[in-house]
Amino acid sequence: MILLSFDIEEFDMPFEYGKDISFADQISISVEGTTAILDLLEKHQVKATFFSTVTFAENAPALIKRIVESGHELASHGMYHSDFKPEHLAQSRKALEALSGQEVQGYRMARMMPVDEAEVASAGYTYNSSINPTWLPGRYNNLSRPRTFFKEAGVWQLPASVSPLLRFPLFWLSFHNLPLWLYQRMAAKTYKKDQYLNIYFHPWEFTDLTDTERFGFPGYVQKNTGARMIQRMDQFIAWLKGKGYPFATTREFIAKVV
Repeated sequence: MILLSFDIEEFDMPFEYGKDISFADQISISVEGTTAILDLLEKHQVKATFFSTVTFAENAPALIKRIVESGHELASHGMYHSDFKPEHLAQSRKALEALSGQEVQGYRMARMMPVDEAEVASAGYTYNSSINPTWLPGRYNNLSRPRTFFKEAGVWQLPASVSPLLRFPLFWLSFHNLPLWLYQRMAAKTYKKDQYLNIYFHPWEFTDLTDTERFGFPGYVQKNTGARMIQRMDQFIAWLKGKGYPFATTREFIAKVV
């Protein structure tokens, strides 16, 4: 199965690069990108999972409604993207359920940071997709963690997909910077080994991030954003469908695993 997921959040990433960005711009940029994503998914008639912060959901109710009415899954990305307290786990789940009218079963920690699995279970989640089982300098070292799905503390863990041998991450930065044919080859090999692919992106990638003065992003973040990202994702989904790979929400995948 192809498990496409998107972390929809207030676009606070410029702060990491010493740039200020207004809250209104944080929301509008993510709204623009999420709209582009939904248009692509509708074009190809595939379903995906959207991990949303409550902050974003409260400020983009029309998009949350479109996500749910289009048959996609809504999952939790916390209350806020840049602040976390253990009580936010249950609070965010309940708030998103109230906003969407859909049961929220999944969680993903902002920036794929560690989270206590017992607290995730206590907050009522069925699964957690917060592990990138690789090593990223300055971010995390998860080489000791399982590469594929497993259960821990009563919660299904669904790590992001990495290649079988070298654990090369197939996350959003790889998608932007590798030649598309090479990314597709690695994706195909990973799918053959695991029988699923769990890859994640963000709405702001589908907007133009090349204004260094405004955002402060290095070239590897700016590369293939905006219209180029939309085109690449369009081609990638078409390629996946051409391979005959089925698409599913994460909730659907977990139901089959159980």
